[in-house]
Amino acid sequence: MNAIMTDHAVDVVVRLDGIGLSHDRGRSFILRHVDLEIRRGEFVALLGPSGVGKSTLLRVIMGLVPPSEGQVILQSPATTAHRPTAMVFQDAKLMPWRSVVRNVELGLEGLGLDAARRRARAMAALELVGLADMADRWPRQLSGGQRQRVGVARALTVEPDLLLMDEPFGALDAITRNALQLELLRIHERTHATVLFVTHDLEEALTLADRIIVLEGHPAGVRGDFLVGPRPRDH
Repeated sequence: MNAIMTDHAVDVVVRLDGIGLSHDRGRSFILRHVDLEIRRGEFVALLGPSGVGKSTLLRVIMGLVPPSEGQVILQSPATTAHRPTAMVFQDAKLMPWRSVVRNVELGLEGLGLDAARRRARAMAALELVGLADMADRWPRQLSGGQRQRVGVARALTVEPDLLLMDEPFGALDAITRNALQLELLRIHERTHATVLFVTHDLEEALTLADRIIVLEGHPAGVRGDFLVGPRPRDH
């Protein structure tokens, strides 16, 4: 089954019930028996080795890949001015022919908002990530870290119930990555967004997350679920 949308006012934003994924009609599985709940406002890190299926699981949650078994249940209020999920990729995937603000507006197209409301929401998201003064620049004029901030702004502007982040800082140098980790914590503190953040870096997971889910095995399943202590944290 694919994602099921409900509008019940509960704390659980997404629940995975027995998710399995096979690309060969059940002869072998990439994911198997994945059960998981994420509550509203949580920052959850999905931790595991490269190639285990973390990014694939995000795509299942987002509805881009249908599960072979089980179901994804998203608790999404019945409004038309937001999207249930939004994804931030390792590569910001900006359109080079659109300005920064027009890239951020992209996710709002199709939501029935007029041009003025789209621009206002896009500018508010750019303000949140500290790039409002670069709204009219082109992607080629930005650094790698700035492009990733635009990607985060584009995801936030649709006001998702669940923000999915697929190793968004993995391709950046250490100094930029650390700076963006702190920036993401500041944004989370201000927005109380519900975040599922994929990483294979334990230190990054401990820095960012309220809770760490460990995905391991062949096929992959949840092998650990750990609460992390309160911030600030001293490593």
